[in-house]
Amino acid sequence: MNKESIPTLSPLFRFQWEEAQQCHVVLYPEGMVKLSQSAGEIMKQVDGEKSVTTIIQTLSDLFDGADVSDDVIAFITEAEKNGWIEPK
Repeated sequence: MNKESIPTLSPLFRFQWEEAQQCHVVLYPEGMVKLSQSAGEIMKQVDGEKSVTTIIQTLSDLFDGADVSDDVIAFITEAEKNGWIEPK
């Protein structure tokens, strides 16, 4: 995936807030993955409409102009490798 790609959640996975865990999680048939707060913020942006560039800009704005580019790209790369997301 590159910065112009539009990531979308794979149909095999579900992203949601898990009250019992007090964090966002990725659910799949064999279990679940608990996400850190920053990973949850990135996944909230993965809607099949926003490009990676737009996600980076949205999160940078949310965190007072912080440079989040490397972190977002690293997470998106890992999430794609794990099969959680895929390019639209």
